[in-house]
Amino acid sequence: MRERIQGVPTVVYPESDGKPMAETDLHRDLMMDMILTLKHHFRDSPEVYVSGNLLVYYEEGNIQKSVAPDVFVVRGISKKLRRTYLLWEEAPIDFVLEIASSSTYKHDLTHKKTLYASTLGVQEYYIYVPYGAIVPRLQGYRLVNGVYDHLAFVENRLRSSVLGLDIGDHDGGLRLYDASTGVWLQPPLEGLATAEARAETAETELVKALAELERLRGR
Repeated sequence: MRERIQGVPTVVYPESDGKPMAETDLHRDLMMDMILTLKHHFRDSPEVYVSGNLLVYYEEGNIQKSVAPDVFVVRGISKKLRRTYLLWEEAPIDFVLEIASSSTYKHDLTHKKTLYASTLGVQEYYIYVPYGAIVPRLQGYRLVNGVYDHLAFVENRLRSSVLGLDIGDHDGGLRLYDASTGVWLQPPLEGLATAEARAETAETELVKALAELERLRGR
């Protein structure tokens, strides 16, 4: 009689680490604005995945080995919805942005910086501290031979080769800039609000023009 072989227990990777999504309203808004802006910008690129605050597991079988970047981008994979990101089943992460605070920026500049460079192999790593615990508030690094090189500012912006966009402080917050068009990208909701405002202005001008035309005809 053949022996019955017991299956290897399936590891369940938690979808939450119990930590809050962001420390303040501003941190949350900046994170969501950046995710939505990137999703909108790459909406026609089928193999650019944009996410954030999603648990990334980087050691198979070990649920303790995880990190949840505020914003991250991966090229070469589908946009399908994921509950967690298992690094051994997916492509390496190309871009990470952490929206840091006065209590977390040192951890982001030391432990996470080392983790992203040596373990995850993240090509570009950015840290933004909205309340100015470091100067400048935005720091950027690019992976060169396994070590992060500090990025230099060009016209007060950092240039991301992964995104094909610049990153910088603009209009009171962190924004993305498209050097090919000379335009600062807006989060989709802001863009919609701007478009609606322009439409309302155009409608008002049209009403005025029609009223003036009627006045002239009545002479």
